[in-house]
Amino acid sequence: MLLHFRLTVPSDLTKEVRQLLVDSDHAINVTVHEGAAVDPSGDLVEADVAREGAGPLMHDLERTSLPDRGGIVILAPVGTPFAGAERLELASAGHPDDAVIWEAVEAKADAGAQPTVSFHLFLVFAVLLGAIAVITDSSVLVVGAMVVGPEFGTIAAVAAGIVLGRWGLAGRSLRLLLMSFALAIGVVLVMALLARASGTIDAAMVTASRPSTGFIWRPDRWSLIVALIAGAVGALALALDKASTMVGVFISVTTVPAAGNLALSLAVGAESEIAGSAEQLALNITAMIVAGVVVFGLMRRFWLGVTRRSERIPGWGPHHAPYRGSSAGQL
Repeated sequence: MLLHFRLTVPSDLTKEVRQLLVDSDHAINVTVHEGAAVDPSGDLVEADVAREGAGPLMHDLERTSLPDRGGIVILAPVGTPFAGAERLELASAGHPDDAVIWEAVEAKADAGAQPTVSFHLFLVFAVLLGAIAVITDSSVLVVGAMVVGPEFGTIAAVAAGIVLGRWGLAGRSLRLLLMSFALAIGVVLVMALLARASGTIDAAMVTASRPSTGFIWRPDRWSLIVALIAGAVGALALALDKASTMVGVFISVTTVPAAGNLALSLAVGAESEIAGSAEQLALNITAMIVAGVVVFGLMRRFWLGVTRRSERIPGWGPHHAPYRGSSAGQL
């Protein structure tokens, strides 16, 4: 799969940028529209780039003054049904699905650090569902709470900020993570206190034996292992642009239910579960951040070399059917 680079280039930089694209082994369909850019003024330069080579090409572009003086937009085409695209992909080392564009990782991490109203609402609803799952001992509701939980991107953003040296990003992400969980737990705590005052819930509902949800407040070595795996999977998914809903669900298994149990335990004064839930939540968030940092760090250092060497393994190289063209009716 190719990516489309759309560059707004000041006229005095056009020759340099054009040459970078023409000289690149990963670019094709290089076009220059002189004077097409209005704000900022300049030229419009476009090219289709093999995903495997987008990272190195971005690095070259960033060494010019284009990021400060012009514009860089990367688009993902729906399809590239022409023979040149296939030849370019075959000539580029590695597989498109393994390509990591660190500028895109940073952009997604920035998005995960934004304290939006919707983020807080989703987390409140997720923690509320987690609390109800505790009362009803329902594993189905635990899954529902995990689906709603939005914290996956923020946890990954902390790790990405550390590895990329964006300490401001890491700090903003961590602050959002702590404040949003504190808010969600506080809101659910107030609701639980009101429910207890009205007789809807009592301490026995929280402290009773819960075969399906008792793991939520009992941190052990397996909790740590699951959190480390979740953090590693989350970092890998973010880097490879495979951050699907199911990855978010997997990460939430270690956070949202514990937050819901913590809110309920505070409301009914279940001291043992208060400590256990808080420990579970803190342990899991910390372990996921650590695992994310390790995975991002290893990928920054070794991923490109590993993916290129993988093509030497028999059966691992790219396989494409010969391009035979397509009619409009077949597309």
